[in-house]
Amino acid sequence: MSVVTKLRSPVKPMAESRAILCSTGNRFRVSKTEIATKKPQQQPRVTKSPAAAKPDSSVTSNLTASTDDSYSSSSSERSSVKTKNSDKIITPSKRTGSVTKLNNNVVAVAVAVAEDISPEIPGPVKRCHWITPNSDPIYVLFHDEEWGVPVREDKKLFELLVFSQALAEFSWPSILHKRDAFRKLFEDFDPLAIAQFTEKRLMSLRVNGCLILSEQKLRAIVDNAKSVLKVKQEFGSFRNYCWRFVNHKPLRNGYRYGRQVPVKSPKAENISKDMMQRGFRCVGPTVIYSFLQVSGIVNDHLAGCFRYQECNVETEIEPKSPETETELDPHSP
Repeated sequence: MSVVTKLRSPVKPMAESRAILCSTGNRFRVSKTEIATKKPQQQPRVTKSPAAAKPDSSVTSNLTASTDDSYSSSSSERSSVKTKNSDKIITPSKRTGSVTKLNNNVVAVAVAVAEDISPEIPGPVKRCHWITPNSDPIYVLFHDEEWGVPVREDKKLFELLVFSQALAEFSWPSILHKRDAFRKLFEDFDPLAIAQFTEKRLMSLRVNGCLILSEQKLRAIVDNAKSVLKVKQEFGSFRNYCWRFVNHKPLRNGYRYGRQVPVKSPKAENISKDMMQRGFRCVGPTVIYSFLQVSGIVNDHLAGCFRYQECNVETEIEPKSPETETELDPHSP
């Protein structure tokens, strides 16, 4: 026994763990004492998402929610939670994870987060090419409410014919600013009254000491008023005479670009010739085409202009009076 004891070498504790070959490669086995003495690693910092961020104090004043962390972590996954001792229902927001409390039909939003998709803001209204951001407001209003609207009144048609003739001397904005003066000087464009104007009366048609139009245009207006009276005797009204060239239905061109809109057309040339033969003056094809556009006999709003379709609808829903039906054919019994 003593011999055996002497042959045995004393067992000394290992300073370091010995590498042991395992099936997955060389790894170290750590003793339990090392695990106990090893310092715990610092936990990684968890960054809360914006949805789970602490609500603002101004919002949390209206919020009644549990402070339990387990509830807040699972609130975004629940569709609705009913409390144990009350009938209150706490509903989490699907988008932000915020809690909404419904009590006596009162909704309190816990967290106000901007929508991912901003509400649609309507863009600027599309108008014809001759209306620009710098256009006179009265000109824009004229485009939006009058230009291209079908006109079927004799006095109004005669007024627009006079304004179309005045475009050789003034622009539309200038004419619109002087429209009240025109109506006052020309007896509200009554052809019967204008046909009786004398030379002295014509020379008195002044605004701020100047003739409202050139002498040639003034004399042409008087001659045209007399021609309108003759047309009314033959066709029943000046309206029937003007609209018969388009079969009493407006022409819809539907141009896409301003460069496509002409200053005259074959239809305007035919009307111009017919009017000249009946004694009208200063009614060239360009004047007549402007007259057709402004009176709505031709719808020349661009296809992209919001007034193009509106003028078409106004034409379709316009009721026909019994007087209109009888005036369509002046020779009918």
